[in-house]
Amino acid sequence: MRFLTAALFSLVFTTALAGDYEDGLTAYDRKDYATALTKWRRATQQGSASAQFNLGVMYEKGQGVAQDYKEAARWYQLAAQQGETGAQFNLGLMYSNGRGVVKDDKETARWFQLAALQGYADAQFNLGLMYERGQGVVQDYKEAVRLYQQAAIQGVAEAQYNLGVMYREGRGVAQDDKEAVRWYQLAADQGISSALYNLGLMHSKGRGVIQDYKEAVRWWRLAAINGDADAQSYLGVMYEKGQGVAQDYKEAMRLYKLAARQGLGSAHFNLGLMHLDGKGVPQDYARARMWFNLSAVDGHSDSAKNRDTLARMMTAQQIEQAQRMARECMSSKFTKCD
Repeated sequence: MRFLTAALFSLVFTTALAGDYEDGLTAYDRKDYATALTKWRRATQQGSASAQFNLGVMYEKGQGVAQDYKEAARWYQLAAQQGETGAQFNLGLMYSNGRGVVKDDKETARWFQLAALQGYADAQFNLGLMYERGQGVVQDYKEAVRLYQQAAIQGVAEAQYNLGVMYREGRGVAQDDKEAVRWYQLAADQGISSALYNLGLMHSKGRGVIQDYKEAVRWWRLAAINGDADAQSYLGVMYEKGQGVAQDYKEAMRLYKLAARQGLGSAHFNLGLMHLDGKGVPQDYARARMWFNLSAVDGHSDSAKNRDTLARMMTAQQIEQAQRMARECMSSKFTKCD
């Protein structure tokens, strides 16, 4: 899970600075960046942290000025030292990415911490990631869970999903499948594909919920529509076996191919089996071996054995054809494999 990205403009301003600051916002909204810069520079002369922060954003994005990460970091630093949470968060991202400053995970964690203490949800989530990974801080799953909870309660979907994973795996918290499902559901409601996929797994295995293949299919279908390769492959398995849906080898093939185009080894393996057994397609040893070759490269445990067993049933010409097709498929990044 990647960090959440930079905060945008601060909309908080004091009465004394309202004129220049508001004028700057109005100018920015109409894309008059030169005027916005002039107004906000004037506001910074009176110590406006919000104006300092906004100038940092403009230098980072190259709006009305040449893009300059060092200058952006300088303005963020000034605003952050005054307690501007968006600036603290963005400065943490600058240290994380080494933009305008030397990359420094400890400094990243320090600025995220300051923003998190003020209730900044994205900072809470990002700091949670750092504690989970032990990046810039001592690894601490309990602290990661605490921070994810703070962000999740504020509606950060990625935090809700990660919290579900922590409950499912029992990291930093007592293992609890029902609680995992609850957090996955909240993240899924916000469209997080990994949460949709995991809800499919939970329903297919009866973890935290009553086992229900139809529900598993429903969740995997939603994730598959979002392009989740694992969901596409699992949904293909359900169609192949007729679990939760009417058995349909052609639909299974279609879904396996979608996942295979994303490089998923298990989908490559399943396509090999379908061609070997003639399910949904004519039986084709050369194409089966091609898919087993590809899944073997991905480290699938049974692929090499299936490939070598199949070789004893093939002619030298068929084996060479399979090798050629595998090379073409890989060189095309799995777009020319049919």
